[in-house]
Amino acid sequence: MSDSENPFAGGGKNSPPADRATFTAWAVAVVAVMVALFFLMLWAEGKNHRQLELENLRTQLATATTSLDAALAENQTNRDLIADLKTQVGDLQKEKEMAGQMAKNLEDEMRTDLESKDVTISKLQGKLTVTIVDRVMFDSGEAVLKPGGAAVMEKIAALLAAHPDLKIHVIGHTDNVPIRPAAQGRFASNWELSAARALAAVHFLTERAGVDPHRVGAVGYGEFRPIADNATAEGRAKNRRIAITILPDELAGADNNKSSTGQKPPPVAPSNDTPPNF
Repeated sequence: MSDSENPFAGGGKNSPPADRATFTAWAVAVVAVMVALFFLMLWAEGKNHRQLELENLRTQLATATTSLDAALAENQTNRDLIADLKTQVGDLQKEKEMAGQMAKNLEDEMRTDLESKDVTISKLQGKLTVTIVDRVMFDSGEAVLKPGGAAVMEKIAALLAAHPDLKIHVIGHTDNVPIRPAAQGRFASNWELSAARALAAVHFLTERAGVDPHRVGAVGYGEFRPIADNATAEGRAKNRRIAITILPDELAGADNNKSSTGQKPPPVAPSNDTPPNF
């Protein structure tokens, strides 16, 4: 029998190509799956990375939003504070203007009601001073208030009644003529005389004219604050005077404020034991 007639002779030669084709197909399929899996893994990794980036961006956005809200709140607080400060400044400016106008009104009233050849009005550094020559207030070498001096004190008290926040300093001055021997038992020197005269005015203002004693102080400078030459009679007459200084509380000093107990502070008394009479 020839090979052409043998049915099993040709089968062995045709099978290897078919097996190779099948193997190649499977190999291609496996490679394709692996490539697909590789790209799928890359896609998944990229998606996870983008998800992390997105979450990070969301966190940063939330932080930025919180910071912005805090900044806006602080900015609003600062705006409110600035507005409040502007209001306070405006109120203070109005108070200052009102105080200035009241001081001007008081000065004008005093010049109208008091100023004369014996009473002068002056203003320096916020202090309004009424200067009264001693012949209106006292007899020579005495500390008893005369009717003319009492009348001046009444006018001053009436004008100051509308300005309860102002403080009053009463200052006594003398010339340099020594105390006469007959009066030395009461006034050892011009210091005692000037202090007694200042206290006489203070007592009248507080006890007769109704001025709050917490507003008032007294001091005596004797002959040591002259405003004129003591070598002449005219100069000595100018130096013998009572000066009433009127000034705002902030210029008066802490010594003129009420004590912490709210009690009336003790008055400044002259060195002699006998108080001034009225």
